[in-house]
Amino acid sequence: MAYPDYCLAAVEKPGRYIGNEINIARKNVEDIDIRFAFCFPDVYEIGMSHMGLQIMYALLNERADTYCERSFAPWTDMEIILRQKNIPLLALETGDPLSLFDFIGFTLQYELCYTNVLNMLDLAGIPLFSSQRDEKAPIICAGGSCAVNPEPMADFIDFFYIGDGEACINDILDIYKANKFNHGTKREFLRNIRNVPGIYVPVLFDDSQDGSSKKTEKAFVSDLDSSYFPKSYITPLIETVQDRVSVEVFRGCIRGCRFCQAGYIYRPVRERSLETLIKQADDLIKTTGQEEISMLSLSASDYIHCNELITALTQKLSPIHVNVSLPSLRIDKVSLELMSKAGEIRKSGLTFAPEAGSQRMRDIINKGITEEEILRGIRQAFESGRNRIKLYFMIGLPYETEEDILAIPALAERVLDQFFSIPKDKRPKNGANISISVSCFVPKPFTPFQWVGQDTLETFRAKQNLIKRNLNRKIRFSYHDAEQSIIEAALARGDRKSGQAIYNAWKNGARFDGWSEKFSYIRWVESFTQTEIDFYAHRERTSDEVLPWDHIDVGVSKRFLIKEYNQAKSAQITPNCRESCGGCGIEGCIYA
Repeated sequence: MAYPDYCLAAVEKPGRYIGNEINIARKNVEDIDIRFAFCFPDVYEIGMSHMGLQIMYALLNERADTYCERSFAPWTDMEIILRQKNIPLLALETGDPLSLFDFIGFTLQYELCYTNVLNMLDLAGIPLFSSQRDEKAPIICAGGSCAVNPEPMADFIDFFYIGDGEACINDILDIYKANKFNHGTKREFLRNIRNVPGIYVPVLFDDSQDGSSKKTEKAFVSDLDSSYFPKSYITPLIETVQDRVSVEVFRGCIRGCRFCQAGYIYRPVRERSLETLIKQADDLIKTTGQEEISMLSLSASDYIHCNELITALTQKLSPIHVNVSLPSLRIDKVSLELMSKAGEIRKSGLTFAPEAGSQRMRDIINKGITEEEILRGIRQAFESGRNRIKLYFMIGLPYETEEDILAIPALAERVLDQFFSIPKDKRPKNGANISISVSCFVPKPFTPFQWVGQDTLETFRAKQNLIKRNLNRKIRFSYHDAEQSIIEAALARGDRKSGQAIYNAWKNGARFDGWSEKFSYIRWVESFTQTEIDFYAHRERTSDEVLPWDHIDVGVSKRFLIKEYNQAKSAQITPNCRESCGGCGIEGCIYA
């Protein structure tokens, strides 16, 4: 095991730190040229639910010259022990310190994990700032959705990988290996990779001698069918937050929800064939022993062959009691037949995201769904035997009024009415179990709302209370911490000066900021104050302003985002990509 027994005996969940799971890679380190530590800056249960980790882990370990190992952010009980006993952060596979690796690669999935990145580096005994690391230190890299604005973390990361991980990671390792055998320096390696698609090297960006001030274009896989996908996943020994295996039915999204960063940065839409998905699902079930498989995408029901896929998988997996789940459904695409197929083994609740209560707000955000479609879809869910419905909404959206806020509890009430409108002998026997969850809008880079100022803390709380006062008591209500959303926005729209605020917050004890019990709003306010920069969250920006992420090119043109921003002001809908090409500028789109 990676860590001594006395460490494991003293922590709440020792299974996070044991390793030795089914399907892990085992290699002789003496035969390896490149050691890569894939680091997830959150706890094991969250990291092991991330499909990107599984793909990159298997892909890198397919190389005979490379050994990819894993490390996760230790929970606070484990951190205390590591610091008291002077034990460095270790890799789960070999138990070796991270400082011995060639690469330490972080995936940045959400902004509130940034302080965990610093904490993991510090626990590993590695200087936090790239300027302080010598030739013996590992190369620190980062990817993931947050990497599209790399500037807040630029002082800590040697290079960022922007885009699909499978596309160019082997090119990078090939360049590193050649540089290593030629006794090249770290600086020479960074110069050599700067022309690889998706690579952004912060220390070279302003170096005119290197000619590196050009835009960094994201790397992307054009054909998912021919792209790498593992035949097996690591099977965790403890329960994870998504305790199932997943296959990715398609990447990208045909929708253009104006608040959704993923819908823009993962364009163009690329689908896997029906045959490929069935084969991948079969491989994963055989090699992992999991009892549930999920169809992963931004909107699974938008997959062209969705009905055929669910039919094929349920016929194949029902006899062995494996459940098929669809985590992301659009209400307008849900059919009674599809819902009954997806829940054939084990009926579960359904989650829908109207996002807004009023039609005006749904048009502003380009949700492309009507109240009639919402109520019809939910009625079908009740008629199919499901009684648990969860609805996701968002507050603080641009141009929102009090009427739009009150429309949220009003719509939830009409959802409840749908249940009671069904004849008693045909509705679910256990009664209606309806809940709504309300998050706070966070303006994100590369969306039409990237210029919008976020609501203040007081405004968010007033809107949450307004919903609570007007909501039927039979409907459960939960809402996101507005304080966390404000810090998320401040980091999402930050520039390189934000790095000092992140460092200050970490020094002052910030850990696991995505966990409400660990988050301290006051600590972050003080950290930004010490840095003498504003929050970057509340200020509205003009469309001609140079943004901190303008040197990154995700493929969608700024002209298109400005057009969508203006369309939102007048509540004009833009059709989805299949209906009509909106001219977003993305290359390789099958709908262009």
